[in-house]
Amino acid sequence: MFQAPSVFTRAPLPPATPESEPRREQTPKATAPASAPASAAAGKRDPYFDNVKYLAIVLVAVAHAWEPVMDGSRATRALYMIVYAFHMPAFILISGYFSRTFDMSAPKVKRLLTGVVVPYILFETAYTVFRRYAGGQTDAEISLTDPWYLTWFLAALFIWRITTPIWLTLRHPLLVALAIAMLATVSPTIGDDLDLQRVFQFLPFFVLGLLLKPEHFQLVRRREVRLLALPLFAGTLVLAYWIAPHVWLSWLYRANSAQELNVPWWSGPVITLILFGCGLVLTIGFLALVPGRRTWFTVLGAGTICGYLLHGFLIKGARYAGLFDEYPWLSNPIGLVVVSIAAAVAVTLMCTPPVRRALKFATEPDMRWAFRKDPKNPQDRRSPQDPENRKVLAKH
Repeated sequence: MFQAPSVFTRAPLPPATPESEPRREQTPKATAPASAPASAAAGKRDPYFDNVKYLAIVLVAVAHAWEPVMDGSRATRALYMIVYAFHMPAFILISGYFSRTFDMSAPKVKRLLTGVVVPYILFETAYTVFRRYAGGQTDAEISLTDPWYLTWFLAALFIWRITTPIWLTLRHPLLVALAIAMLATVSPTIGDDLDLQRVFQFLPFFVLGLLLKPEHFQLVRRREVRLLALPLFAGTLVLAYWIAPHVWLSWLYRANSAQELNVPWWSGPVITLILFGCGLVLTIGFLALVPGRRTWFTVLGAGTICGYLLHGFLIKGARYAGLFDEYPWLSNPIGLVVVSIAAAVAVTLMCTPPVRRALKFATEPDMRWAFRKDPKNPQDRRSPQDPENRKVLAKH
């Protein structure tokens, strides 16, 4: 299974992760997308990116729900291939876009730790306990170096983000990232630590996001691009349906080298370039179709990290309970529709504000107690009315 989320990040450190509040950056040259409210450019949330995050997390959850029931359905397999070709590239590209100002300064390192590292540790632990007691995998052990299922994205996001200054320093960062991705596919000794195969193979999309500017999204969202996106996906569906029985899905997961898949070594770099091109084109089509105005689901974009991290318990729990085996009709066309709707509704509920508030201790923890105070940071300055400050002032 492809262990996906999001792009769900919060400004200035944006998902699946996903991590929950991207905002427009405060730079003199930054401009809001054409259809975005003027307030977006002033530092408020841009509804467009919240819409992107919500729709992408729905695709993630639905695709995960298809996996246990798509055998025997060529059409579902074709749809699955299309979704997997671009949903993670889209998340990662947006994550890169909102990581452009990451500079290893103290405030941003703090947000990286609380918004990525802490959720990774907590949910990696939670999933291991879930596997042991709900899945009956008594040999499951907590390993912070071997991400399981969905948590790989948080580990990858941490690595990508701390290397951001390096990519922004290079003259041709995208070419370097593509070279690394291709080399990873012929390096079976990389191993499973921190899912580095995925980290390297998806790296070009993150680096591309770092290079994007607001005007690039304006271009993507032009009317003519939206009109072209419709035949693009229609044609892709026809092609995917034609080749579905012959495509090895493992390539879409970017989790293995060519040698591990028992194919010629040269196929790894070739497939890497093909997947990058396909993922980029479909991502552009997806971004073009996402509405830029505020909609009923815009508010859910702020909670996609919750939907990302929680829906895995639902999907795995259903499999552990034997739900898909007990009800074989779920593999029928009507059943596939039911599964898709159920997954979409469930992940939508998981992104709602009440769930986000309930999980804030894990996804957006307030850990000021854990960090040194920076006198230059207004948030770290104590008020003269603070009890501890009054004690200090009294001594003088």
